[in-house]
Amino acid sequence: MGFLGFGKKKRILDLTENYKRQLERAEQARASQKKSSDSTGAGPFSFFDSPSSNGSSDASNDISPLDDKKKKLAARILEMTEKLEDIGNQVYHLQQRLELLERKSDVKRI
Repeated sequence: MGFLGFGKKKRILDLTENYKRQLERAEQARASQKKSSDSTGAGPFSFFDSPSSNGSSDASNDISPLDDKKKKLAARILEMTEKLEDIGNQVYHLQQRLELLERKSDVKRI
């Protein structure tokens, strides 16, 4: 629809190729992740599970660095959730104080 030469496009810029490549990479990543999770039989939060008894008794007595990292991660997540709850309680108390101050100063009158 080029009226008097305006709006004519001699070149077409196709940006979908990059998008298609990103989709292919994402699909490949999902497939490889699914294969690895199927082979281990673990879910996304399997690090919270207790160690399985697939290993020998000597291996189960030793704490591997991976288990140590899992425990540290679980402790950090627990600490962060506790902090979020504390902050949520503080916000709630501040809201209550603000409402009390508004009632005392009779803000609705204005």
